[in-house]
Amino acid sequence: MKNGLLINYKYCSGCHSCEMACKNEHDIPLGKWGIKLSEDGPWKLPDGEWHWDYIPHPTELCDLCAERTAQGKLPNCVQTCQAKVMEYGTLEELSKRADEIGEKVVIFVP
Repeated sequence: MKNGLLINYKYCSGCHSCEMACKNEHDIPLGKWGIKLSEDGPWKLPDGEWHWDYIPHPTELCDLCAERTAQGKLPNCVQTCQAKVMEYGTLEELSKRADEIGEKVVIFVP
């Protein structure tokens, strides 16, 4: 069964720990990323509220920490996420979780 990474970016705090964990795990050189954090905002919505999201998105270099997961460990980004917004699992499990979460959630499949 194929595995993936669920990211609930509604609660991402923008700490960049996923980026650093990935770079350290895979010895990724300067200027390249296995997972990259993007920032959307801040900007004001028509109702006066502010929009400001941090969105971690895996790149082509992400293999979901194949060596770690083969040993039964979590991908390093999931392990170190301070806001606990990342989950690793089967696509079936992650799809159910995405339905429960409802908004601002993505599933990455390498």
